[in-house]
Amino acid sequence: MSTVALTLIAALWAAGWAVQTVWMSRRLRTARRDPLTGLWTRDAFTRQARRLLRNRHAVVVLADVDRFKQVNDTHGHAAGDTLLAATAARLAHAVGRSGVAGRLGGDEFAAVLIDRDGTAADQLAVLGRILARPVETAPDVHTSVSLGWVRRADHPDEGLSALLRRADEAMYAAKRTPSNVRRAALGRLLASVTGRRPGRRNTA
Repeated sequence: MSTVALTLIAALWAAGWAVQTVWMSRRLRTARRDPLTGLWTRDAFTRQARRLLRNRHAVVVLADVDRFKQVNDTHGHAAGDTLLAATAARLAHAVGRSGVAGRLGGDEFAAVLIDRDGTAADQLAVLGRILARPVETAPDVHTSVSLGWVRRADHPDEGLSALLRRADEAMYAAKRTPSNVRRAALGRLLASVTGRRPGRRNTA
């Protein structure tokens, strides 16, 4: 076989391998995205969140749609899906490219944002109001989203799981406040091992 033929075969093989690599990369990226909201799935979020927690300015946020079961029962699952997609889009926009947002499952979302200027409290208060706005395509659906958050710097020795439990505890408390936003306390962690306070229900 001539040198030219061998070179051509090698070039075609390399091109085919490159196409295959790009295809596999896209398939893998798609598999790591939640199909409804486009946010990262739990596993993909966890990997990126742990990387971001190396930054002392990181803030962990947990968000939960209030009365979501009631929305589904009253307006139908299509309206519920629209609400989840809108919540995800608004959360991702607030987090920005420097952070990460993911859907943990159901109506629960998590995010890690980088708060370099110390304005997380104000940003999340604004976000809470934005998340409560009706969706244009489902104007009859009225609900809110409770947010719990914790600063990485407040608990430098804790990992993502513990910080999420603290944010979960704060979120549970936020459901009982008018603002629906609560920062985690600095004291000991009261949440259960699974990150759920006793008596908490997803429909709250």
